[in-house]
Amino acid sequence: MRWFHFGLMTVLALLTASAAQADGGPIGAPGAHHLAITLVAESVTPAAGSTVTVALATVPEAGWHGYWENPGDAGFPAKLEWSLPKGMTASEPVYPVPGRLVVADLMNYVFEKPYAPLVTLKVPAGLAAGTALPIKLHTTYLVCSATVCVPEAADLSLALTVGDGAIAPDTQARFDAWRRAVPKPLDAKGVFQASDGRIRIAIPYPAGAALKDAYFYPVTTGLLDYNAPQTVTQDGDRLIVETKAGATGGAGPLVGVLQIGAQQGLRVTADAGSVAATAATSTAPAGGVLLATLIAFAGAMLGGLILNIMPCVFPILSLKALSLARGHLDEGAARREALAYTGGVVAVCVGLGAAILALRAGGTAVGWAFQLQDPRAIVVLLLLTVALSLNLGGLFEIPTPQFVNRSGGAGGAFATGALAAFIATPCTGPFMGAALGAALVLPWPAALAVFAGLGLGLAIPFLALGFVPALRKRLPKPGAWMETFRHILSVPMWLTALALAWVLGRQAGVNGLTLGLGAALFAGFALWIGGRRQARGLAFGWGALIALLIVTIGGAALVSRAPAQAAVAEAGSEPFTEARLDALRKANRPVFVYFTADWCLTCKVNEKAAIETDATRKAFADHKVAVLLGDWTNGDATMGRFIEAHNRAGVPLYLYYAPGAAEPRVLPQVLTPGMLAAL
Repeated sequence: MRWFHFGLMTVLALLTASAAQADGGPIGAPGAHHLAITLVAESVTPAAGSTVTVALATVPEAGWHGYWENPGDAGFPAKLEWSLPKGMTASEPVYPVPGRLVVADLMNYVFEKPYAPLVTLKVPAGLAAGTALPIKLHTTYLVCSATVCVPEAADLSLALTVGDGAIAPDTQARFDAWRRAVPKPLDAKGVFQASDGRIRIAIPYPAGAALKDAYFYPVTTGLLDYNAPQTVTQDGDRLIVETKAGATGGAGPLVGVLQIGAQQGLRVTADAGSVAATAATSTAPAGGVLLATLIAFAGAMLGGLILNIMPCVFPILSLKALSLARGHLDEGAARREALAYTGGVVAVCVGLGAAILALRAGGTAVGWAFQLQDPRAIVVLLLLTVALSLNLGGLFEIPTPQFVNRSGGAGGAFATGALAAFIATPCTGPFMGAALGAALVLPWPAALAVFAGLGLGLAIPFLALGFVPALRKRLPKPGAWMETFRHILSVPMWLTALALAWVLGRQAGVNGLTLGLGAALFAGFALWIGGRRQARGLAFGWGALIALLIVTIGGAALVSRAPAQAAVAEAGSEPFTEARLDALRKANRPVFVYFTADWCLTCKVNEKAAIETDATRKAFADHKVAVLLGDWTNGDATMGRFIEAHNRAGVPLYLYYAPGAAEPRVLPQVLTPGMLAAL
């Protein structure tokens, strides 16, 4: 029926045109136009070698409308035929955001009010001032009312002269208004997925940014059903547009305009890929947001609690716990230290969360531990862990504030908590990934509450020791063994430093690794000098502190990222790209996708224990499972958005696409070989 109506409208248009010609009047003759079009130049004296914008200022007659560049289910766009001086060229027109008009179940993208497509003319270089530039345009277009369509034509002209490019103030104001109505290009690309008769389009759009009357107008034809209802969902820093897929389909890319307000839009380009369905909406009821926040808060707190057993955090927690075992603190002092430690942990977690939200609002796809994608941050962390290792080994005592080895008051406890949280960032454990991923789709106050939950979970053991005297009584009695235990705790800290040095080498190459190790050597020398002074009963010394500061700043400033190299996949796997994933799924292959980073401890443990094993390789080979590896060590915006699409704030992320399944199965963040073989 829709195509019948379209055919009927076309016949009516042709009959109207024939009647006009039989009466002796040309189509679109002066006085008969239902669209009054005027050619307006921004400057009538454009400079040689410059560009000048020309507007087709169009005023529809009341009850009539013109068509957008994609007219929708019926109609056709205007055709422009320019006659220009030699060497002058004209761009394709850019249109303002259109409106929608449904007639007989046909969706039309139209303009019912005054509008102005803009065309850029390129003026040849080398023309003398005063050279005439006659501009002529022959345009044919369709104009319709609610009952009839009429093809019209118009011949327009402009007389320009090469000059200084001056623009009259009133003309500038008109063009400023016309440009505001033109959709702004969106630099970041979107992703679309068409399957099972539906199409989902993921468009980067900062959470919290103004959004009103959201609607997606496709420029590319065939991929969307124009008249089908659209649902627009806010999912973190992107919008998900879902509607019925077009009958003809297509591989893309998909180009269109996202309306974000009255006469405001963004021109979007989206490539084919995977877009996970989401139930989060920008208009979610308050109760739903509260429930989601509470669940994410609990998951983050549990994930933070598990982080305490990581090799970089456990030594710090152990020494703080043993400081309470010395027994000379009263109940009030123990609680103050516990609260100060918790405050330091929560402050760093909330600060990192706020930085993530701010960067994402600016359009950058980042997640938890985003700072580790920068080799300068790795250098700072490397020097910090080397210093802690030497401190635990007894080379020197950390000067005020006292971080680990003494109960030096609330200030030292706060600094200790901040240090523990900062060093814990390379780790992501069970429950934590899903919780932080959920935080990124919540309103920012709720998101910050989830990051605070992570800090609270990390601080729970020491908080419990400070507030529960019975737990402190169960700690071992102080003695000489504590010094030996302290030296033993330096081993996991040295392992952390070794892992960071390896990450630095991966990010910055051999030269960067050499620079980092050299900085660690000089830092160790400065710490040795300070330790020798302390052994003689003197203060650590400003000279040693200044030397440490110079080494740290200098090392971070001099290191740079090595040239990008293609990701090296494990034997039997391929580097991840959305195009390759889409191709494998279309071939009905089962696909296992895993996202990792060199600085992610959990990722590396899973790879050695579960993924890169003979049993897993054999299971995947026997069942022809394709394996795609996404390396997020150095950060990748496209990969980051794909990870976010599956409600994760970072790595690890493990996905299994069964043949024919519309959505992937998201696997736990702790894997076993049996779990993968069972797929």
